[in-house]
Amino acid sequence: MGLIRTPSMRSGDYLEGMMNDYVGGKANNSKMRVPPKSSARLVAGLTFLQFAFAMYATFLLYYMSPSVDLRTKPDFTWATRIAHQWKHFIAQPHVLSTIQENALVIKSYSPQEVCEYEKIEFSQKKSNDELMIRLKTGLYNEVLDFQQKNLGTETLPELLNMKSRWSARGPNVPKITVILNHFKRKTLCAQLDSLLNQTLPFHHVWVISFGSPNELSLKRIVDSYNHSRISFISSSYDFKYYGRFQMALQTEADFVYILDDDMIPGMKMLEILAHVGGTEKYRNSVLGSIGRILPFRQKDFTFPSYRKFRSKEAGLYLPDPAYDITVKRIVQVDFLSSSWFLSADLVKTLFIETPFTFMTGEDLHLSYQLQKYRNAGSFVLPVDPNDKETWGDSEHRLAYVSETTVIFKDIVQVRDDQWWKALTTGYITQWASMHPQKIDALFYAHSLSEVKALAPLLEKFRTTPGRKAYIVVSGGHYCPCEQAAIALKWPQIVCKERRFKIFDLEIGAISGGSKSDVPIVQAVYSSMRGLLKMHNPSLIITVNDIDASVKSALKMAAESSVNHTALVLLPRPSIQKVLWMANLRPAALPNWNRMRVSVNIITQNRVTSLQRLLKSLENAYYLGDEVPLSFNMDSKVDEATLKLVGSFQWPHGPKTIRRRIIQGGLIRAVSESWYPASDDDFGLLLEDDIEVSPYYYLWIKYALLAYHYDPQVSLPELSSISLYTPRIVEVVKERPKWNPTEFFKKIHPNTPYLHQLPCSWGAVFFPKQWREFYAYMGARFTEDAKQNPVQIPKSRTNGWQASWKKFLIDMMYLRGYVSLYPNFPNQASFSTNHMEPGAHISAKDNVVKHDKSDFEVPLMKDDFSMMLPAMKMPPASKLPALNLFNQPISLKGLKAAGAKLGQDVITCNGSELVIVDHHTGLPKNCTRF
Repeated sequence: MGLIRTPSMRSGDYLEGMMNDYVGGKANNSKMRVPPKSSARLVAGLTFLQFAFAMYATFLLYYMSPSVDLRTKPDFTWATRIAHQWKHFIAQPHVLSTIQENALVIKSYSPQEVCEYEKIEFSQKKSNDELMIRLKTGLYNEVLDFQQKNLGTETLPELLNMKSRWSARGPNVPKITVILNHFKRKTLCAQLDSLLNQTLPFHHVWVISFGSPNELSLKRIVDSYNHSRISFISSSYDFKYYGRFQMALQTEADFVYILDDDMIPGMKMLEILAHVGGTEKYRNSVLGSIGRILPFRQKDFTFPSYRKFRSKEAGLYLPDPAYDITVKRIVQVDFLSSSWFLSADLVKTLFIETPFTFMTGEDLHLSYQLQKYRNAGSFVLPVDPNDKETWGDSEHRLAYVSETTVIFKDIVQVRDDQWWKALTTGYITQWASMHPQKIDALFYAHSLSEVKALAPLLEKFRTTPGRKAYIVVSGGHYCPCEQAAIALKWPQIVCKERRFKIFDLEIGAISGGSKSDVPIVQAVYSSMRGLLKMHNPSLIITVNDIDASVKSALKMAAESSVNHTALVLLPRPSIQKVLWMANLRPAALPNWNRMRVSVNIITQNRVTSLQRLLKSLENAYYLGDEVPLSFNMDSKVDEATLKLVGSFQWPHGPKTIRRRIIQGGLIRAVSESWYPASDDDFGLLLEDDIEVSPYYYLWIKYALLAYHYDPQVSLPELSSISLYTPRIVEVVKERPKWNPTEFFKKIHPNTPYLHQLPCSWGAVFFPKQWREFYAYMGARFTEDAKQNPVQIPKSRTNGWQASWKKFLIDMMYLRGYVSLYPNFPNQASFSTNHMEPGAHISAKDNVVKHDKSDFEVPLMKDDFSMMLPAMKMPPASKLPALNLFNQPISLKGLKAAGAKLGQDVITCNGSELVIVDHHTGLPKNCTRF
C-alpha cells in the first residue's frame, strides 16, 4: 500500500501521506495487542515524531528545490551539507511555473538542446573611402608615435615577457570573476563555451539578466551547463549599464572581467589579461579589447561630435576593421567599450561621483573616474593577428547584428555632452596629452559674488593681446554656470558649446546634500589638478575670502602642478587695482608669490610722525601678501613711542620689535635694521617721518615682477626700487631743481627711469646687493669719515660724515649699480619726506638749509598703471639711465666710470669691476665688464 503521487501534489503532501499511511494503516493492521496505557503513549510519541519529521522534511525540501542554487549558498550549515547528500537520492519534485497559468513540469536540459547562436551571414564591413582611411590611419599613427615616445607601447609578446605577479601555472594564480551582461543577443552559449576552455580557469561566472524579455531562456541555458561556478542573477527591473558594475562590487576575486553580450573572448584572453594586470606598469589600469579616443580640437578651436562623419578630429575607434586598423601594440585610450578587466578594488571608483546619466555612458564615466581619482589609465591590449585565441573580440561582426543605442541621435548628443563635461572638469584625454595648452591665468569662483568680484581682472586678461585666461565655476547650487555667464555679460550658450572659456565643475554631483567638506575638497582638488595639467596656467586667481575648504583644495592643486602654478588670493577691494597683472609677461607670472617684502621702520622719539606713517601703511593695498613689519629703536627711545609700538596691531604679517642697548646713531640704526634671509627677501626701509601712498606696495610688486622676476629680463645692475621721486639734484653743491617729467618728455613724460643715486626716503633694497653693501661698509667704515678713500669727482657726498647713504653711493658708483625711480606728474610719488627734525634735519652740525617744498612731494592717490607708457611698465631695455649727477648715460658707461675711479676694496685695472660672492657679499676678484 502507498500513496500515489500525482504531478500536482506538493512534496510536503507526498511525505506527509507516506507518514500517515505508515502510522495509521500499518499500525491498524497489526495483530499485536497493546495495553491501553502503553498504546496511548505510543500514539503520542509517534505523533510527536510525525510532527518533527514533517518540519524537517519541509526544511529539507526547500534546500532540494530547483529554485535554490546550493552552489551560491554559503556552505556552512549542517542542513546544507545534508541536503547536498540527499538531493542525489531523492527524486526532484516538480514546481509550478510562475509565468504560465497551467502547471508545467520543468525538466533538465543539455546545452545542445537549449543553446542558440547568432546567425552572421555577411562579411566584415570595409570602407573604400580613401580619404577617411588616410585620415584615420594617420591619426592612429600619430597617437601611437606619441605614446611610444612618452609611455612606451609593447607588442603582445613584449607584454607577456614582462614580469607579472600572476601566472596561470602558479604559484600566484589569480581569481577572476567574469560578469556576462545579457539582454537579447543569442551569444551566451558561445561565451560560456569560450570561458570554460580558457587557459586560465575563471573563479566565478555571473550571468546577469536585468529586465530582459529572454530571462527564462537565459536561465535555462545556465542551468543546462550545471556548473558549480556559473550562476544566474536576474531582476525584472532593468538596472541598465551600471547594474553589472554594481554587481562587481560584490566579488571577492582579485579581478573582475565584465563583458557585453557581443564579446566572445579567445581562449587565451583571461591568461593574457591577468598577466598584464599583474605587471608593475599596468597594475593600476583597466584593460580591454575595444576603445575610443575622443575628439581633437578643430581649427576653429571647437571640438566636434565623436560621431562626426568624415572628420579626422572626431577621434578613433580601436580596433577599427573598417579602416584596417589592428591594435598590434598596447594603446592608451580615453575609454573602453564592451569589455573591462580591472582589479576588484578599482570598481568602486566608478561611483565616487554621480554619473552624468544612468541611461548611457558608463564606459566613459569609468575611465574618467579612474583617471581623476586613482590616476589609472585605460588600455586596449594588442593581439596576435594570426591567433584569434588572443583576441578579446573574436567575432567583431556581432557588433553589427543588433542595433546599438550609440547610433541614435539623442544618445549621441547625451554622450557628446558627457565627454565634453569630463574634458572640462579635468579629464586628460589623448588630445590633451598630445597637445598641452599654455594659458596665463585660470580664475576660480565658488559663488556668484566671487564671479562678479573677479570679472574686471578676467576681462582685462581676455582683452589684452597675447593673453589667455579661462574661468572655473563650482556649478550646481553653489554657482550655476548660466548665472555666472550672465554676471560676466557672456551669452549663456558658453556653458554648452564645446569651446574652452568657462568650466563648470558641477560640485553638487559629488557632494550632493552632504554637509561634510570632504566631498567638496575632493571634487575641487581632483578637477583642478586635471585642468592645471591640461592648460598649464601661470596663475590660479581667486578671492582671498573664499571658503577655507575650497582654498585648501586649490592650494593642493597648485602645489601638485609640475609647472609651478602660483595660487593668487586677492582681497576683493584690490582686484580693480591689479589690472596691470595682465600686462606682465607670462614667464614672470609664476613668480607672483616668490618675493617677501618686509617693512622696516627706524624710529626713536617722534611718536606723532610714527603714527602718521603707521596709518598710511595700514591704508595701503597688499594683495593678500604676507608683509612682515619690524620696529628698530635706538637706546634713547621715548616712552610714548614704546607704547605705540607695543600696542600697534599689524594684520598683514608678523611684527618684530628691536631696541638697542647702547646708542648707535642713525648710521647703525638704518644699516642694521634689516638683513635678507634669502634671495627672495626684500627690505623696505622707512624712517618715521616718511609717509607712503596706498599704492606703494603695488608699485614695488609690479616693478619686481617686471624687472627682477621676469626670466627674460637681464638687469643685474638694479639694486633697489625707490618709492620717491626727487625734485633736486642732491649730490651737486648748488642742488639745482630737477623735473623728470619734463626731462624725459621726448621719451615719455611718465617713464620710470634708472638712477645711480640710492633713495633714503622710502626704497626697497635687493638681497644680493644689500649683503654686498654690508661687506663693503664693514671694510670701509671708520669713526673718522674723512679717512674714507673714495672721492667721487665733483660729488657733495665726499664731505658727508656718519651717513650710511654715503657708503651705499660709493659702492653703487664703483660697481655700476642703479635704482629704479617712479616718474609721474608733479613728482607724485609712493612716499614723501616731511622733513621733520631728527638726526640730520635741523641738526646742529648740519649747515645745509632745507626748503621743505624741495623734498615734500604729493602722494599717488590713483591707479598709476594708467599713466605709464602704453599703460604698462616699459621693457627694461627702454628704461633711460642717469648717472649720479642726473646726466643721461648707458649702463656700460656707469660701469666704465666706476672702473676708472679704481677705488674699490680690491684694486682692479681700468677695464675691470669687483665681483662678489652674492651669498656672503664678500669680494672675490676682478672681471672685465
